[in-house]
Amino acid sequence: METKLARPKTKTDNKAEIGKVIDYFMSALCRKDVKAMISVYAADAILFDVKPPFQTRGAVAWRHTWEACLPFFPESFQVEVRDLTIHVSGDVGFAHYIFRLTGTAKDDPAAQTWIRCTTGFKKIQGRWKIVHEHGSLPFNPHTREAVFTQEP
Repeated sequence: METKLARPKTKTDNKAEIGKVIDYFMSALCRKDVKAMISVYAADAILFDVKPPFQTRGAVAWRHTWEACLPFFPESFQVEVRDLTIHVSGDVGFAHYIFRLTGTAKDDPAAQTWIRCTTGFKKIQGRWKIVHEHGSLPFNPHTREAVFTQEP
């Protein structure tokens, strides 16, 4: 009988795992499954969103933010992610990408722009968890208003 030794994870494996976490979150978002969405965050994650408050501390508070926000999302939608880049070193990694909601009416407010996102990950008990996330919109410094665009 041949015994197989477990091979160590490579950067490529870890990048793929982080990509799966992002995919899982986006899929849960489309289903408006807050429990699944929050399951990818570390308990003490720090989050900076495109809307107030200035920062959210912890997965429980982040859950409350999503619960208050999701009723304003369209009944059904998909998410398009572009320019996903993932970097990994040991048990930490980060990803940056842009995303937008799709599958909604063109004039739906939720479909009017791309959101920029940078997400920090840490491997905790063998699983990649989000420990920091920053979502943002570009702004026009002359008008001090957010810039909404359908093309990044």
